[in-house]
Amino acid sequence: MIETRDVDILLAEDADTDAEMIMRALRKMNVPSSFVRVRDGVEALEFIFRQGSFASRTPVQPKLVMLDLKMPRLGGLDVLRRIKTEDATKAIPVVMLTSSAEERDIVASYRFGANSYLVKPVNFASFTELVSQAGWYWSVINTVPN
Repeated sequence: MIETRDVDILLAEDADTDAEMIMRALRKMNVPSSFVRVRDGVEALEFIFRQGSFASRTPVQPKLVMLDLKMPRLGGLDVLRRIKTEDATKAIPVVMLTSSAEERDIVASYRFGANSYLVKPVNFASFTELVSQAGWYWSVINTVPN
């Protein structure tokens, strides 16, 4: 089913387990948000730029993009670069949420305009703690105009 409602968070994550852990952690914090999950970089760009199966969605951009670094078809760095080079989308906050702690990935993410880089912990309790320490989630979701 194609999403046509406004979306607060676009989650681009290919791993089902990681996607569920992210969504559960945000729900546990009672973040009042609507989510759309896409499974690769191509779908993320189609959602952002209202193309393909997302061509008919509302033109309101997500307030936050949570982007995995290593995804099939098109990686997170390529998606990030495209989002941050387009005038219509460069102001969307993008959080790289990945299992890679490699310095080159971190440096490249910030160079291409990531607003934050978080390394995913392997268990739910640690992930929830990471999310709760990043208190800016609340302000991003509740104060960024569409």
